[in-house]
Amino acid sequence: MSISPVHIVGGGLAGSEAAWQVAQAGVPVVLHEMRPVRGTDAHQTDGLAELVCSNSFRADDWTGNAVGLLHAEMRKLGSIIMSAGDAHQVPAGGALAVDREGFSQAVTARLEAHPLVTIVREEVAGLPPADWDSVIVATGPLTSPALSAAVLELTGEGELSFFDAIAPIVNVESIDMDICWRQSRYDKVGPGGDAAAYINCPMDKAQYEAFIDALLAGEKSEFKDWEHVPYFDGCLPIEVMAERGRETLRHGPMKPVGLTNDHDPQTKAHAIVQLRQDNALGTLWNMVGFQTKLKHGAQTEIFRMIPGLEKAVFARLGGLHRNTFLNSPKLLDAQLRMKSQPRLRFAGQVTGVEGYVESAAVGLLAGRFAAAERLGRPIDPPPATTALGALIGHITGGHIDGGKGSFQPMNINYGLLPPLDDAVVKRREDGSRIGSKERGRAKKLGMGERALADLDRWVAGVPALAAE
Repeated sequence: MSISPVHIVGGGLAGSEAAWQVAQAGVPVVLHEMRPVRGTDAHQTDGLAELVCSNSFRADDWTGNAVGLLHAEMRKLGSIIMSAGDAHQVPAGGALAVDREGFSQAVTARLEAHPLVTIVREEVAGLPPADWDSVIVATGPLTSPALSAAVLELTGEGELSFFDAIAPIVNVESIDMDICWRQSRYDKVGPGGDAAAYINCPMDKAQYEAFIDALLAGEKSEFKDWEHVPYFDGCLPIEVMAERGRETLRHGPMKPVGLTNDHDPQTKAHAIVQLRQDNALGTLWNMVGFQTKLKHGAQTEIFRMIPGLEKAVFARLGGLHRNTFLNSPKLLDAQLRMKSQPRLRFAGQVTGVEGYVESAAVGLLAGRFAAAERLGRPIDPPPATTALGALIGHITGGHIDGGKGSFQPMNINYGLLPPLDDAVVKRREDGSRIGSKERGRAKKLGMGERALADLDRWVAGVPALAAE
């Protein structure tokens, strides 16, 4: 039986992983990579899966780190990215870091040698031809202008972003609710019927003045020469607002009007930081209006000055940089297909994930979905209790729409997974209680064990994909 190929546009980590997964399932692949025919401002070689920034895949411990759990799940599914990374790792403590040249060469060589993979060096300038009936677009943050324009036209104005304006996201369990309280401004009921949709962190005048001083003095990141990221009034970095005047934030995202502190109703706050629920599980809350170019170390130090956030655990820190990504929750289905044109799938950073491993993970799933569809054996996404399932669930439906620009790229983190029953992590097998300091580690271990077991069950229930 002759099987038509799946076309993959982009030979980065996501595209390379998708190509490998499709080919390993017995389906032909045509992988289109525009380098060296057309270069980018960031790439230095024409190798597939070139690492353009860091050489680290971050922590590799599945028992205590969410990205380590993602590593473990991808290894179980035969990831070429993880296999090449393991083969070319360099010393990095508990992290998986790689020799970037050896890593890229290994991925390139394995794909070039695969009998079902054809690599075509060309730019896909515009939407893929209509006779390509199964396409995975995995072009990353440096998508070519022609393809970006075509996708923008297809999706509609405002559904493709060209830069990130990222506010930090906090794990809800780390917020001190003895200081903070739930309330919407003026108790206004939103579309969800909730008049207490925000978590509020109050500041007195001395706390506010110290916070402004820290913002102004904090070390900032610089844009790369090729980024050319604009500032718009709707997404100004918080430190830029502070530079415009010490009272600017009190009349902007930190205005204290329409709110009454449940813990101290008689005292009017000088300023208030609000957090808004970010995911359907209610485990993640974003700091409203706090997009920033502060360096990560400065962010954690300065934002923990906010009352109630002294012990904040950040699922994501803020940033502002060039990117190209879709409003995926609106545009993509659970199989990563564009709802308006299902022949097109998207994978990697263009879907709204951050990080090498996350990009490759979405490529892995896109490849498996495309191969299964081509073979007439469709599969469901992995369970939401797995890192893979949680990641795809977030980008295709787990995010709560907070209006234009509210969907922003995300790394994998435990807040994307359904929480464990507290009873599971409060007692040891012998019945003795686990102390609060140990409980966090026990919870991460429990989530990892649940994820890997659920992934095994998912794999066992998936029809064999290899062509007969």
